[in-house]
Amino acid sequence: MAEEKFRRKLTALLSADVVGYSRLMGEDEEATVRTLTKHREMMSNTIKQFRGRVVDSPGDNLLAEFASVVDAVQCAVEIQQVLKAKNAEVPEDRRMQFRIGINLGDVIEEGERIYGDGVNIAARVESLAESGGICISGTVYEHIKDKLALWQEFLGEHTVKNIKHPVRVYKVGLERESDVSKPTSEKKPNRGGWRITALAAIAVLIVVAAAFGIWRMYLQPAAPPPAEVATEKGPAFQLPDKPSIAVLPFVNMSDDPKQEYFSDGMTEEIIMGLSKIPELFVIARNSTFVYKGKPVNVQQVSKELGIRYVLEGSVRKAEDRVRITAQLIDATTGGHVWSERYDRDLKDIFALQDEITMRIMTSLQVKLTQGEQALAYGKGTNNVEAYIKLVQAREHILRYNNDDNITARRMTKEAIALDPDYADAYYLLGFTHFMDAIFSWSQSKRQSMGRAMKLAQKAITMNDSLSGAHTLLGYIYTFTRQYEKGIAECQQGITLCPNSESAHRALGQALRYSGKWKEAVPVYEKAFRLNPFPPSSLFWHLGMSYIFTGQTEEAVISCKKAVEANPRDLPAHLTLTFAYIASGRNEEARATAKEILRIDPQFSVDNFSKRTLTYKNPADTERFAAALRKAGLK
Repeated sequence: MAEEKFRRKLTALLSADVVGYSRLMGEDEEATVRTLTKHREMMSNTIKQFRGRVVDSPGDNLLAEFASVVDAVQCAVEIQQVLKAKNAEVPEDRRMQFRIGINLGDVIEEGERIYGDGVNIAARVESLAESGGICISGTVYEHIKDKLALWQEFLGEHTVKNIKHPVRVYKVGLERESDVSKPTSEKKPNRGGWRITALAAIAVLIVVAAAFGIWRMYLQPAAPPPAEVATEKGPAFQLPDKPSIAVLPFVNMSDDPKQEYFSDGMTEEIIMGLSKIPELFVIARNSTFVYKGKPVNVQQVSKELGIRYVLEGSVRKAEDRVRITAQLIDATTGGHVWSERYDRDLKDIFALQDEITMRIMTSLQVKLTQGEQALAYGKGTNNVEAYIKLVQAREHILRYNNDDNITARRMTKEAIALDPDYADAYYLLGFTHFMDAIFSWSQSKRQSMGRAMKLAQKAITMNDSLSGAHTLLGYIYTFTRQYEKGIAECQQGITLCPNSESAHRALGQALRYSGKWKEAVPVYEKAFRLNPFPPSSLFWHLGMSYIFTGQTEEAVISCKKAVEANPRDLPAHLTLTFAYIASGRNEEARATAKEILRIDPQFSVDNFSKRTLTYKNPADTERFAAALRKAGLK
């Protein structure tokens, strides 16, 4: 009997490769090889420090194995931190960034080599990671979730080639990019990512709020908790009684990764055009961008988002030409409704966006009135350079730090210089001043808020159909205690864009702060339906409304979902404490209060009440504050 030359074993696998390796080699082969060699040496040494071994390193790839899952993840974090520091020392276009995937799986060992599904899954998980990021499989997550102080973000289940069952995938790390620029007395892991909550098109406003813990309250991107994802048992939602659609992020096919903003802008413009049509049901940008850069099963998308149709596409921009492919799919069956390829001059981009939007309308047999057509066609400029400036400005705003906000302001001003009649640019410029006010980036909060109001009003004067400008004005009125005006502006934002999740969330907040708690509940519920992968803030917003309408058990459930979605969301813990007190669960309230002090040891009920609870009815503020004190907070 021949001696068996291989054996099976369970091992933790780390797979890494270089993002944009072909571009780097094309620009400077020698420099790229030198950099790769140095990085590989550092990575090999780090792997040894964490008791692992390099199995193989072909081309720009690296495969390593570890006896411990914890060691593998800690090693990956250490590697990415070192690479981040090294990349900061070189020009942006010469930075070499790796993505890393980790899996715990069964492999076949033959000599020094390993094979099998465990290796394949590690490679597929790695392909889902962002530049400089780390993704792990569900098997790894189960082993580290209570052992390492990392944020984790569930990315859903993914079908892996040649693997029978879907694989659960998570993003992990020590800190978000946005946390690095935020000074704190104590560095804390943070699950509230910035890039996945976002502005939907140039005219859509992300929910924002003033004062204490602002980004955790209103600016978190969508991060779906595992419990909210549909399973094979059936859809999470019933299909709407009107044509329903999700526009997935168009893929950037250009050689230049910097053109990513252009493909994202194209996606957002189409979402915005469709969102204005009352006869359609359109999923918010936040939820569709959850699928960006990932293999997509449209039938699973249909289940998770509760829609029938999916639009997919790609964009290739080269000098003054643009090629766009688009296909509309009936996601309930997987059948194609239509597909098309467009080759146009860049200057025709606006007409092309309209053409794709109207092709969808025709396919879905949606007939528009003349006024609805005008809204759907409502582009802000015919100046391509001004449009690109604004798309770039929006990308900077999404990074949520002062430096990028300043850059966005400069770009919006440049767009206005190119086209002084570009109403969208005035609105976005106003938004940068609003950011200054809520984050205290300017010397005078009042002055910044005043500038934001004037610019929002100017944009509306120039183009009264801008839903986002009305929504921004609604927020400003709410935060300056002009509640009825705030409600009216938010309602106008919804009238102009019935599928705007941001406008619904803004109206819910305006109603809450004005004391109209019962009216806020269905508004928030509609926001949930438009954005099935909501940020944690939306859960506790609804939870707060439940408390004041006497639905205390529903409040606890909603607030617990907020905490589960983002364990570092301080306002979620505060609202959950309030919900526990309101439902008579005092011991659980006290336990949650201890978690609040762990997150923020300097928390003060008085400061929180004065700076954040700008409710119209003082009794509402006092009821919240009294509940926190009853739970043991001071």
